[in-house]
Amino acid sequence: MEIGKKRQNTKMVPAPSQGIIPERDLYSSPVLECRHLGIEFGGLKAVEDFNLVIGKTEIAGLIGPNGAGKTTVFNLLTKVYQPTMGTILLNGHDLNALNTVQASALGLARTFQNIRLFGNMTVEDNVRIGLHNQVKYGMFSGIFRLPGYWKGEKEQHEKAMELLSLFEMQDMAGAKAGSLPYGAQRRLEIVRALATNPSLLPLDEPAAGMNPHETEDLMSKIITIRDTFKIAVMLIEHDMNLVMGICEGICVLNYGRIIAKGTPNEIQSNPVVIEAYLGKRKEAQ
Repeated sequence: MEIGKKRQNTKMVPAPSQGIIPERDLYSSPVLECRHLGIEFGGLKAVEDFNLVIGKTEIAGLIGPNGAGKTTVFNLLTKVYQPTMGTILLNGHDLNALNTVQASALGLARTFQNIRLFGNMTVEDNVRIGLHNQVKYGMFSGIFRLPGYWKGEKEQHEKAMELLSLFEMQDMAGAKAGSLPYGAQRRLEIVRALATNPSLLPLDEPAAGMNPHETEDLMSKIITIRDTFKIAVMLIEHDMNLVMGICEGICVLNYGRIIAKGTPNEIQSNPVVIEAYLGKRKEAQ
């Protein structure tokens, strides 16, 4: 695995809950804690004994071979699936029995492996859907177009344009989302998720389908998002240059179980991780 060019020199330190987090987050409560998390489908354990801590402003990576259970973990975290066992704490709030809408209200947004934009709506309207939880006028004001409605609409427009400008997409605001190039659609999905004002932003293969230049730009943008909004970002990604370049703590999953945790340097040289990706070397006869 190749080390990314934008490697962040972050010191990782032990957390009180037996994890590692960036030193800068040591005196803040973790944004996410997973304790013995697991799920079964028809008696098959898809994820088992998943334990993870993510610092308040950490860029964390979740990697593993195809079929390792990474997207299942994301679906558990975002309450698409309800876990069979274990606990998920988001900013100290137990997500047990909550649905996706309730989890989003607590500060959890995500992107998907397969793009899920509203293709017939404009770029700006896709972002404004993410801003729905920040609408300040009521139904009465909206129906009768009272001054509060127009003030709120202006604020929503300005906020959407501000978010789009992070990815230099403000000039595309009036275009149909489905007409955008693939890479731009990927970026728009991130902007829409960011519009919900999350404290943790899980990104499911954000660089999929992007060329090297777009991936390089995405690396910088993820760091900018973390630094600007002071939030945590969690990546599932197969592009090891991206993962090793910007992630501070990395968790490796295989067959639904964690096989390694550590910094990029530690993960890259871990023989168990190398074996999971490349297979076991045969002994010389």
